[in-house]
Amino acid sequence: MAKAMFGVIQDDLVALEKELLQAVISPIPLITEIGTHLVQSGGKRLRPALYFLAARSGPQFDRAYAMPLAIAIEVIHMASLVHDDVIDEAGTRRGTATANSKWGNQLAILSGDYLFAHAFSLVASNHYEEGIALRLSELVCGLSSGEIIQDASAYQAARSMPDYYRRIEQKTADFLALCCEMGALVSKADDRISKALYTYGHSIGMAFQITDDLLDVMAEAAKIGKPAGNDIRQGIVTLPVIRALDTSPDRAELMDIVTNPEMTDAMVARALAIVRASDGIVFAQAQADEFLQLAKRVLPAGLPTEAEQAFLAAADFIGRREF
Repeated sequence: MAKAMFGVIQDDLVALEKELLQAVISPIPLITEIGTHLVQSGGKRLRPALYFLAARSGPQFDRAYAMPLAIAIEVIHMASLVHDDVIDEAGTRRGTATANSKWGNQLAILSGDYLFAHAFSLVASNHYEEGIALRLSELVCGLSSGEIIQDASAYQAARSMPDYYRRIEQKTADFLALCCEMGALVSKADDRISKALYTYGHSIGMAFQITDDLLDVMAEAAKIGKPAGNDIRQGIVTLPVIRALDTSPDRAELMDIVTNPEMTDAMVARALAIVRASDGIVFAQAQADEFLQLAKRVLPAGLPTEAEQAFLAAADFIGRREF
């Protein structure tokens, strides 16, 4: 994905991988072991990729200056996933064992805490634009708030679309928006460009999370690296399910399933069948497509051609991804 879509920042991403492995080295061998496992488990590196792409759009790109913030961005993302996996009792992510499945919940949570602290240490020890550390702090608060709200509303089948959209803003869109904005800031792009790239990042973030929710309903476990229907099993109602609860002739049965904390594998399979038979998938895909079209429209004039093409390719990738 990175070579085809992010060729302009390929060297930046290669350097990032090396720096990430160095960033998780600790005098405590177990911390190094867990951190190395998390880095080597892979991931799309979408957040630092968008950050570097935005940084390449400004007049004063300096990789050495930009790199610590790129590392902090990915480390914050890694830390949030570690905590998510504990909450979700997940055994695998991207087809690889989670930290909690290898080392237990207590060490996983503490490792996530360590990574969060380390990320902010990277930001604090470098001289970035005023307000970046505050924005990152607000972002982590938003990530945590979104998880708290989601956990508190599990198995309640709340069907408010505004609530759903706010939840995925906190979970994904706000993060991608901030990555794009921070990249513009560290390269001294003008205010017009930084604001437009923030909107671009927010739009593809909304589409990315809707697509992720669609994959949970549609994809095979081997492709997404976790069991299909995992959200339903955890009592999390996503956009295709919300739509099915409104329009399916079997909505009463679906409601009974998604509000049952004791649901069985057979019940999950039945819920998936109901959602797939409804117009929920088509509806959710249409919403994702609207956000992707908005992302393309708001790209500012004057971007370097290679950067503009990469931003457009990122939107296209999100629209058709299968993992």
